[in-house]
Amino acid sequence: MKRGPSAEVRQFTIAPDDDGIRLDRWFKRNLPLVGFGTVSKWARTGQLRVDGKRAKPEDRLEAGQVLRVPPGGEAKGGKPAPGRRELTEADIAEARAMVIRETPSALVLNKPPGLATQGGSKTTRHVDGLLDAFVEGEEPRPRLVHRLDKDTSGVLLVAKTPGSAASYSKRFSGRSARKIYWALVVGVPEVREGTIDAPLAKQPGTGGEKMHVDEENGQSAKTRYRVVERAGTKAAWVELEPLTGRTHQLRVHMAAIGHPIVGDGKYGGQDAFLTGAISRKMHLHARRLIIGTPESKGNAKETGGGKLDVTAELPEHFAASMESLGFDPALSDAAPIRDEPVERTPAEKKLAARRHFKQARKETRAPRRARGDAKKAGAKGRKGAKKGGPKGRRK
Repeated sequence: MKRGPSAEVRQFTIAPDDDGIRLDRWFKRNLPLVGFGTVSKWARTGQLRVDGKRAKPEDRLEAGQVLRVPPGGEAKGGKPAPGRRELTEADIAEARAMVIRETPSALVLNKPPGLATQGGSKTTRHVDGLLDAFVEGEEPRPRLVHRLDKDTSGVLLVAKTPGSAASYSKRFSGRSARKIYWALVVGVPEVREGTIDAPLAKQPGTGGEKMHVDEENGQSAKTRYRVVERAGTKAAWVELEPLTGRTHQLRVHMAAIGHPIVGDGKYGGQDAFLTGAISRKMHLHARRLIIGTPESKGNAKETGGGKLDVTAELPEHFAASMESLGFDPALSDAAPIRDEPVERTPAEKKLAARRHFKQARKETRAPRRARGDAKKAGAKGRKGAKKGGPKGRRK
């Protein structure tokens, strides 16, 4: 889809990815140089039409509809979409080598340790900068919807379209996505399975680059953990499942209970490094991700959406350390630790809502019926008393 100014009337067929969004939101997503004021003006004057009918900015669009857009409308000085980055053949090969699963809505990568997810003031090489390797023609650029620390490896989901990015972002922010990490920690936790509940805040004097436990001013942070196997008292292999999403949460929590992640000198100091053949790199790996996918727009009522369940292989240094310590990866399938019902599909949620509404109506009607029955019974009693009174007097 061309984004530049146009002198002719344009027609766009609403894509499945844009099904259900507002008309004004469609412009922000697909024609960002056309401002809201222009969209409103076009709507008032009848120049915006969907399937030949006048449309309003708040109208919801459906996949397959045809949108008529008048010529022009691009704001002067508006910022076009950022240009694509020029990548070398080596960059493209590196990006494509990370892909472990591809669906219509997402690319799932196995991020290597040492590669940042996003750029910063001193970071020029990162996953986000390699995503142009997956853009062809006028396709939208893939978007990050969550992050992993630079030295953490494993499953990283990237949305392929704006619509799927919005859907996946809601699932991550709503905590319905289930992420299971593998880690090697120093020592062995006394309690083999439990929940670490320790509020976290930025540590003063570190420029926000380091977190610490702060019971008074910290934000709620919870992590479930389970010891899978131990190597004497030297180290343990644990599974971690964050129930919240604070910065460096898993690393701070394990250090807080006295068992820092192997290789995490930032939070464990020198105690985080083991001697012998164990690598000094971080041993924290996003092993598995289970997340609901956007609905299949053309078949939403029947399917109600689906699930994406992906597992990422360990990086070389982590696998070598597991072997050195005698840990067998086959002992765990990285199943979710938290005990809670599986996330329901949109179709199941609608059915549950209807049942709840029906039950609420019954409960509301019951007292009314009881009051009505009591009123009728009282009226019959009074009527009977009136009839019985005179007869009694006649006797």
